[in-house]
Amino acid sequence: MFQRSYLQQLTTRIKEPKKFIQVLMGPRQVGKTTLIGQLIKEINIPHQFESADAVPASDSVWLTSLWESVRIKIKNEGIEEFLLVIDEIQKIDNWSEIVKKLWDQDSRENINIKIILLGSSRLLLQQGLTESLAGRFESTYVGHWSFKEMQDAFGFTANQYVWFGAYPGSVSLINEEERWKNYINNSLIETSISKDILMLTRVDKPALMKRLFELGCLYSGQILSYTKVQGQLQDAGNTTTLSHYLQLLDTAGLLAGIEKYAADVIRKRSSSPKFQVHNNALISAQRNESFNEILENKQEWGRMVESAIGAHLVNSALVNNFNVYYWRHRNDEVDFVLEKRGRVIALEVKSNDATSLSGLNAFQKYFNPSKVLLIGNKGLPWEEFLKINPAEIF
Repeated sequence: MFQRSYLQQLTTRIKEPKKFIQVLMGPRQVGKTTLIGQLIKEINIPHQFESADAVPASDSVWLTSLWESVRIKIKNEGIEEFLLVIDEIQKIDNWSEIVKKLWDQDSRENINIKIILLGSSRLLLQQGLTESLAGRFESTYVGHWSFKEMQDAFGFTANQYVWFGAYPGSVSLINEEERWKNYINNSLIETSISKDILMLTRVDKPALMKRLFELGCLYSGQILSYTKVQGQLQDAGNTTTLSHYLQLLDTAGLLAGIEKYAADVIRKRSSSPKFQVHNNALISAQRNESFNEILENKQEWGRMVESAIGAHLVNSALVNNFNVYYWRHRNDEVDFVLEKRGRVIALEVKSNDATSLSGLNAFQKYFNPSKVLLIGNKGLPWEEFLKINPAEIF
């Protein structure tokens, strides 16, 4: 069953007598709607599920009308509490102000409507929550599935996880790899970019953003300055535009730009990004090789493993509230630096036969981290690291 801990948290909240607003945000196709379906089977209160996916963005009346219809039902049927679930809420213009107004009115009139809002655009949801619903909600990030979750649910091996990633809806297609790649490219990548970014946010150069995504997937796990990125794009724009587009891709759960670890915030934000996909399927679906072919290419397979480690860290960081960086100084480099409440952990991934630890040694000299950890060759096996929750190593 999908991410049981989320289901238990929601079930516990619904059993409480008071009304609430619970926001579930996360990328497409990670199981948010499935989770709600499981929740509805667990509870025993009247409920209604609606989606704003096909509603025009300008149709804010739809939300008000839906809410009012629930109020009428509660009054006519003498219902004490009601669960209203709205999917893709960020599609409605000014949704947070509308929810705030209706919620406050219910509070004054003692109407017990419990609200669950689902959305796949983390940026737009967070903006609305911060600006309008402060103090009225709890939010949960539902991220990409971990290796352990894919292993428990579908019997995935570590190698399958590294190549096919973690989209549960694609599992039935992995034995027909061309179909699987078409599904990831068309149903996931194209839909996420078009519906979660281009339809909701102003993007002056959509072709440039799509090309940036493709380039970022190609170089996942590698550090590239925006100047070098500009050199590989036909319509490069400026570095500010590229940085903004990368942020949008990140909030859609597609591609992140990991910043360089430094003692001050300004130098972190001005660093060259280390590209990192949120899900390795986004790389594999765009590559020409098959699963069996990539396994025979030791160097390329090593890059896929390192990217899977990075995706594991980035996704865990969003759920467990820690920061992920990389570090490089002259010829010394550390793959990942984790930071939480002043504690710093340095991680080096060695998926091949390389044994040099000069980067970890240099980082330890400069920053005296709480822990250093070697993953892969001569250290903790990468397959084992993918099974643990990175937050537990702090």
